[in-house]
Amino acid sequence: MDKTISFHVLSDLGADQRARLLQRAEADIEPFVEKARPIIAAVRDEGDAALARFAHDFDKAPVDADDIAATSADFDVAFGAVDKEMIEVLEFCCDNVRRFHQAQMPEAMWMKEMHPGVLAGEKIEPIESVACYVPRGKGSFPSVVMMTAIPAVVAGVRQPIIITPPGPDGKVDAATLVAARIAGIEHVYKCGGAQGVAAVAYGTETVPRCLKIVGPGSPWVVAAKRLLADRLDPGTPAGPSEAIILADETANGRVAALDLLNESEHGPDSSAYLVTNSRRVVEEARTAIPGYWAEMGAQRVDFSSTVLCGERGGIILTETMDDAIRFVNDYAPEHLQVHAKSPFDYLGALHNAGEILLGENTPICIGNFALGPNAVLPTNAAALTRSPLGVHDYLKTISIGHVTRNGYDRLAPYAHTFARYEGFDAHANAVSNLRTRALAASDG
Repeated sequence: MDKTISFHVLSDLGADQRARLLQRAEADIEPFVEKARPIIAAVRDEGDAALARFAHDFDKAPVDADDIAATSADFDVAFGAVDKEMIEVLEFCCDNVRRFHQAQMPEAMWMKEMHPGVLAGEKIEPIESVACYVPRGKGSFPSVVMMTAIPAVVAGVRQPIIITPPGPDGKVDAATLVAARIAGIEHVYKCGGAQGVAAVAYGTETVPRCLKIVGPGSPWVVAAKRLLADRLDPGTPAGPSEAIILADETANGRVAALDLLNESEHGPDSSAYLVTNSRRVVEEARTAIPGYWAEMGAQRVDFSSTVLCGERGGIILTETMDDAIRFVNDYAPEHLQVHAKSPFDYLGALHNAGEILLGENTPICIGNFALGPNAVLPTNAAALTRSPLGVHDYLKTISIGHVTRNGYDRLAPYAHTFARYEGFDAHANAVSNLRTRALAASDG
């Protein structure tokens, strides 16, 4: 294919052209929805037998109905199969992720005195059971284990589990098991795709039913989550990867280009832009990218060039940094990295992004693996209203209140008037003289 980097001068674009730059690849999952229905029904009706059959059919994996769960021996073998260096890397990165999410934990309970004798607050409780989905189709992703399992454990989820597709050998990926144990989860099940989602929605002889599922997945997973949303909380949808590299006139265009390639190599449906007000940065980046492609494998180059030379990636030149920031806020990217000598100068104006990484020494890959904040981020402009995955996704709040007799005397007239206005007789009676007489009779 022609590997000419897509280039746009923002001020030359009409409203429709600008709007097209904001669009992401949205896979049409309707065909998957219809195909997922019989898979879900089979798991509901047949349990583990269906999971084993689908492992053979879809994953080409020899899994039996009595072999759905990874065993303790599987974990032990995995630690022998993964390089010692990689285990040390997982331990270091997991520790950073754990410490970040421990700091994110809210108070277990708080109460505020609204008026004398009137207390209101919240009690925080973990969700009882959560399934962490770890994909496998395009490789091995222990980083997804790290980002989904550790906050579950930190939040105190009583039954956190991992589901993941089996490999061609019928086993769970070794690094996934190592990361799971380091994260604090020992329950891992060999079921992916729509059948995996169905397994945790209904429960099988082996896989426990869960109340929520988190983590990225294929269109099959997305389709199953949609169909089963009445049985389990599907979590925040996670679409194709996307990033904006925001660079001002002080940035090094060659370094910005290096970081632009991060998310573009995920797949042909990714989105990645370098947005800058500097023509020098544009030309430095354009010149550098082919050399960086020469240092990558063929498949990753194919993915990256498809993105950067297509309709959902490339370089955008703006007249001013204000224009660039306005575009970024409209786009609301999953990943945002700021290349500037003084990146903190722009932080206050950046309102919409899954994460903001500041400076040329904070590449997206460090955020993905080693920094500590969660790398499961809102995509497709969901950052306009959504947050990264975190401990709050594994917690729920319970409102609590306590009113003394003096406090009751203060609030009751307001509640009585409201109830009468809205036409609720029992509500009004509950704060009327009927209550006063009933209390007096019991006191007597």
